[in-house]
Amino acid sequence: MMFKEFNLENLENSKSLLEEKINQSKDKVEELLKIEEKSYENFVMPYQEVGENLSDFITPIFHIDSVKNSNITQKVLEECIPLISIYETEMSQNDNIYRSLKDIQDKDYTSLNSIQKKVLENEIKDFELSGCHLNEEKKNRLKQLNLKLSELSQKFSQNLLNATNNFEMICENFEDVKELPKSDLELAKFTDENDNKTKYKFTLQMPSYLAYITYGTNREKREEIYKAYCTRAPENEEVINEILKLKDEKVKLLGFENYAQYSLSRKMANSEEEVVSFLKELAIKGKQSAKEELEEIKIYASEDNIEDIKSFDMAYYSEKVKKAKYDLDQEYYRPYFEQNSVLNGFFSFLNDIFEIKFEEVQTKTWDDKVKVFNISENDKIIARIYLDLEAREDKRGGAWMNNWHTHYVDSNKKEHLPTAYVVCNFPQSKDNTPSLLRHDDVVTLFHEMGHALHHLLSKVNEPYVSGISGVAWDTVEFPSQFLEYFAYAKDVLKIFAKHYETKEVLDDEAIQRLIDARNFQSSLSMLRQVEFALFDFNLHQKLYNNAEEIQALLDSIRAEYSPLIPPSYNKFQHGFGHIFGGGYAAGYYSYKWAEVLSADAFYMFIDSGNLFNKELAMKYKEHILQKGGSENMDKLFYKFAQREPSVDSLLKIDGIIS
Repeated sequence: MMFKEFNLENLENSKSLLEEKINQSKDKVEELLKIEEKSYENFVMPYQEVGENLSDFITPIFHIDSVKNSNITQKVLEECIPLISIYETEMSQNDNIYRSLKDIQDKDYTSLNSIQKKVLENEIKDFELSGCHLNEEKKNRLKQLNLKLSELSQKFSQNLLNATNNFEMICENFEDVKELPKSDLELAKFTDENDNKTKYKFTLQMPSYLAYITYGTNREKREEIYKAYCTRAPENEEVINEILKLKDEKVKLLGFENYAQYSLSRKMANSEEEVVSFLKELAIKGKQSAKEELEEIKIYASEDNIEDIKSFDMAYYSEKVKKAKYDLDQEYYRPYFEQNSVLNGFFSFLNDIFEIKFEEVQTKTWDDKVKVFNISENDKIIARIYLDLEAREDKRGGAWMNNWHTHYVDSNKKEHLPTAYVVCNFPQSKDNTPSLLRHDDVVTLFHEMGHALHHLLSKVNEPYVSGISGVAWDTVEFPSQFLEYFAYAKDVLKIFAKHYETKEVLDDEAIQRLIDARNFQSSLSMLRQVEFALFDFNLHQKLYNNAEEIQALLDSIRAEYSPLIPPSYNKFQHGFGHIFGGGYAAGYYSYKWAEVLSADAFYMFIDSGNLFNKELAMKYKEHILQKGGSENMDKLFYKFAQREPSVDSLLKIDGIIS
């Protein structure tokens, strides 16, 4: 069988199945350690396979909790996390594996190819970062810290999800919702059984929250939902303090001065100074135009006699400015971006530039709306992708790509094909209404597919550096952001932007408005990202002991770089899932860091005068997408571009400099 079926019928028994798998893995590793004459072939390759087999089993358990969240998935995950954490810590501190890898590296170095060398280099570094060189007592402490940190991170995310689901705002007066787009109104509308009146319900789920904060006429209601959003999960204050304290203890055990230094040890950026000065350079270059962008918004707010514009007014008046400048009504576009039409057109574009075909297949999934496609190259199937695109109540907000299987060739010379999940939260399709996307949703789809292709098109035969495995965290966003730029290209949009009823293609002028509007408030948006990134990075450069110190740090960064200071009740940090619930701690700067690479790569297509430049696209596919983590991205970028990347391409594409 080419691909493993997605099957979680036995979900409740995951814990005992996992225990069994872990024991098998331990036995296999013990068996490998007994080999007298260890080599890359007889030790490193089978050792990687042990890791792959386990992650094949674990990935769906984590996945199902985020796409079909229920008491059962939560319970199963809570049972499994400690087992995985303990196993991973034990493995990563196994001195015998570490020494075996080092021996092979020393003894076989000249006979290994560059990809095998990279696997060893990464693994050995990971062992050192896991405290393999520490004494027993410190190793045990590290074990406890890792377990507690993975539990806290899960708790942070669950608190956030619960808080998001626990809030609703009811509007009884049509005046308060009169500016909302038709499709958002339909989703919010309900009949109250008590008084039989039509009312409108808004929640903190992204599509609903965005609808009101952007189009809600009533300023008090806007503040009500904004305040609910940015004061979510106050209990995360304690979780954050605990996370920071334990992380600090962990990295000091490992010999680092702070968490930021530890984080950079596996990234492309070389030093803390380099990251901070990179972020400050962006902020300085964007500060003046951000002020001008804010002034423009204030003019529109003053027409409603609002002289003291607040954070909860920004989206609403920005939308008015945007409409006046570009006549850009997201609603006008939605009928042109029907989900299936977008998908088919997108696939045809990918086939044009990368010579890959998508073919839908019927196979087991976790929801009726999930679509599955096999990807083929030269008529040979090379990968499979699961697309779960529509919002549901039991699904975590946001969008992401999750890799399930990795491309590699095992010790028996059998090729394993890669699979991945792409998850989004697009408007739901119902029997009588198709799923109509905003252009932003289209951009999100391109972004997540960029990640997926980076994983699925891999030609690397070693699993630990194939696809997105082993890719430095601050360059992992490069392929996703690169693909995103094409979602603004006229010739690409023409392929699929067709009205779902009349079938007419979106006209040039409407497309041009989207392109012009892409850079709308790009300086404000860049400064917001810099604010998050600096807060994250500074937060991990020393230990902040309590909520007051953390708030003071955030306030000082805002005072310096934020054109509009949020209200004092704004507790953004309690919802900063990227760094407390995900893997971006001291790494949020990566989005901007990678964006420099992606903007520069896209600029090469612009400069060539042809966005469908097949030769350039195939070069990109060969040097970036197919190479995965087998070489450092700065080297791969150089091979593709024949030069170093430049920050100015990003500022030019964003319209911040000319």
